[in-house]
Amino acid sequence: MSWVYNILWLVIFANTVLAVVTVFKEKRDIAATWAWLLVLNLLPVIGFVIYLVVGKKISKERIFDIKLQEKLGINQLVELQKEQWNEKELLPYDLLTRESQQTSRLFLEADQAIFTDNNQVTFYTDGQTKFTQLLTDIANAKDDIHIEYYTFYSDEIGTQILGALEAAQKRGVNVRVIYDSMGSRGQAHHFFKHLEELGGQAEPFFGSKKSYFHSPRLNYRDHRKIVVIDGTIGYIGGFNIGDQYLGRLKKFGNWRDTHLRIIGNAAVALQSQFFQDWNATVKNSPEASPIEYADRYFPLQRAQGSTGIQIVSSGPDNETEAIKLGYLKMISNAHDYIFIQTPYLIPDDSVLEALNVAAFSGVKVKIMIPSMPDHAFVYRATQYYAKELLSKGVEIYQYEDGFMHAKTMVIDGQMASVGSANLDFRSFKLNFEVNAFCYDRKLAVQLTEVFENDEKKSTKLTPEFFEQQSRWLKFKQYFSRLLSPIL
Repeated sequence: MSWVYNILWLVIFANTVLAVVTVFKEKRDIAATWAWLLVLNLLPVIGFVIYLVVGKKISKERIFDIKLQEKLGINQLVELQKEQWNEKELLPYDLLTRESQQTSRLFLEADQAIFTDNNQVTFYTDGQTKFTQLLTDIANAKDDIHIEYYTFYSDEIGTQILGALEAAQKRGVNVRVIYDSMGSRGQAHHFFKHLEELGGQAEPFFGSKKSYFHSPRLNYRDHRKIVVIDGTIGYIGGFNIGDQYLGRLKKFGNWRDTHLRIIGNAAVALQSQFFQDWNATVKNSPEASPIEYADRYFPLQRAQGSTGIQIVSSGPDNETEAIKLGYLKMISNAHDYIFIQTPYLIPDDSVLEALNVAAFSGVKVKIMIPSMPDHAFVYRATQYYAKELLSKGVEIYQYEDGFMHAKTMVIDGQMASVGSANLDFRSFKLNFEVNAFCYDRKLAVQLTEVFENDEKKSTKLTPEFFEQQSRWLKFKQYFSRLLSPIL
């Protein structure tokens, strides 16, 4: 039987060497490196299958395709605003607190995110109202409709929106759609065939139009949710396109999310982000062409409202994690309170420490998470960090009226962030995200009131809640926490 042990040790040795080579051949931070070594060595062979699906990075060529794209219509404004900022002539000096002025400069430098003011903002917390307004805006579109969603399902609401897009294309509106093939898994590109026959265009983000060629990679996905209509109306937030976002799936019940509709020059920044993603996506497509700059895509608008906004993006194409830096800046700027809603609470060390410092300093920190999982390991890791933050004085609320999917942060009734980025490693490092950082006391107060109303439908967690959990559940939480850099 000694030959069996020899073969077993040979397999273990070979697996270990291969694990080290596999993990270290691609640049990662230390936490992710150790997490992958743990997976590959604890799960011989199976670990490599998991790595193929979850861990394999985008090729350098693909990353270059994304970096190469210019922020059409924005570059000149960025340089002008930097000059104005240095001369203290930029509008935020008149409209914002000193802390918000610094945040504005941070985004300008880190992400070339221009500051836009006089935006009119409406927020939605239920899918029915949001999709009703979106369908109305599509029906009223005159020139261009640009849609980018992580999930675009061919269910009832998806079919309804597609029908509205087809009708718009028929009357001469130019329709372009980007969808993520993994986020829309099970969705065949054939769904968009009639739209394309009418002259519209639909492209999977870094994927094939043949569903059986979709990349199995779970990371490095287009998690953004962007709609721009005629360059004047923009949508950004947490809702995807699917019946579950209307609360039609029994598994989740009521779907609680937050989305913004923006009329104003922030739509120009969303338009520019869409163009970047579109041009990178279609670079090698024989059926779609890149978009070139034209004045009509960036119409100058008269004052619509009073909200200052910066549209900030992040993704694996940029080592500067601009959205995370924005979260850190907001947390450090807070004097009175920080209210956060997120479905996934898996912060890295910098965000964890910032939240702890805020709580230790007497700032009221409240975080709301779901009461149910949609991804088992992710939810167990969320529970671990909820317990950790609770022990440092952070208040944790578990939303009970369905699934909490909103990605919002509000501080001091002064500033708010709404977008696609969760408070987790995946949003900071692994996926392409976009958030609207809003400088508006009225909007911040309204979103604060929304949080407080959601508290009434939530359970405030206590140390006893976690102490009463079974040893097995606690083990799953600790184990999931070890994998948090790759979840």
